Amino acid sequence: MPSPAQNCELPLKTEQEKRKFQKRLLSWYDRNCRDLPWRRDRDPYRVWVSEIMLQQTRVAAVLEHYRKFLQRFPTVQALAKARESSVLAAWSGLGYYRRARMMHRAARAIVHDHAGEFPTDAEGLRGLDGIGRYTAAAIASISFGESAAVVDGNVERVLARLYGRSLPGEKRWQAATALLSPQRPGDFNQAMMELGATICTPRQPKCMACPVFEFCVSRGKLEKSEKAKPQKKREIAYSLTRKNSTIFLVQRPPTASVMPGMWELPEAPNGNGEPWLRLRHSITETDFVVRVVRSKAAQTTYGRWIRQAQLVRLPLTGLARKILKAAEVI
Repeated sequence: MPSPAQNCELPLKTEQEKRKFQKRLLSWYDRNCRDLPWRRDRDPYRVWVSEIMLQQTRVAAVLEHYRKFLQRFPTVQALAKARESSVLAAWSGLGYYRRARMMHRAARAIVHDHAGEFPTDAEGLRGLDGIGRYTAAAIASISFGESAAVVDGNVERVLARLYGRSLPGEKRWQAATALLSPQRPGDFNQAMMELGATICTPRQPKCMACPVFEFCVSRGKLEKSEKAKPQKKREIAYSLTRKNSTIFLVQRPPTASVMPGMWELPEAPNGNGEPWLRLRHSITETDFVVRVVRSKAAQTTYGRWIRQAQLVRLPLTGLARKILKAAEVI
């Protein structure tokens, strides 16, 4: 019975061509890979933290958060012992806070159910909260050398250009598995992602610098996919109220569907008050124009005065942190 990889016909027709592709890509990666902090060792904890942070977030935005997060929680044991509010505070600014909550639960499971050791294969890793097929394969291949292929947005684009067409669902995984180097699976996975991030980019790919250009069917050209939906525009106003060295903030209720328990500025009723600060903030499909006003804050059930010194350790929403930084409060 053919393996899943054999069910997906490769543009590379022979095993010799496939080995040549692997050698070219890995040699290029060894010479040109970016010096990213999570690549300096194969510690599964560090790899895991980086992979969770990089979900739906650019590398440039992750670097400083990664450094500070590991400074605060250097081991999975330290993360497991922490309070959720401390984890959320350290995560503040990265968005998609469900990732942090699930990572915290997974850390506790690793410590309590696995004696502080990560499962060493993709199947075992997928039993942990927040670890899906891609993340499990990334950790298993990079940290433990398992021959498990990854498919993220960068790999998907590289495969599409290699084949000259976009591959549907499972076909992507079959193609990635068929190309994978069994001798260096972790490095090969990272090389495919690095190629997509730095050379085989969505717009204006650097084809002349591509180490595997000769194997590419599309040579940089692909049929245009569906246009992205235009972002919705929305205007919103918040109050920033100070009293001595304190700021009035409100806490989202624990039953909130989005970012429960996080702290933010109170919304300004009807946007009343003189706007003294404006900024833009985008969340998924919505582009917000944010006005910050000096009107009196509503004294809500979840609100209280917070000392400025405490703000850096409080689980703030990304928008609240952005406003407080713009206002030079933090």
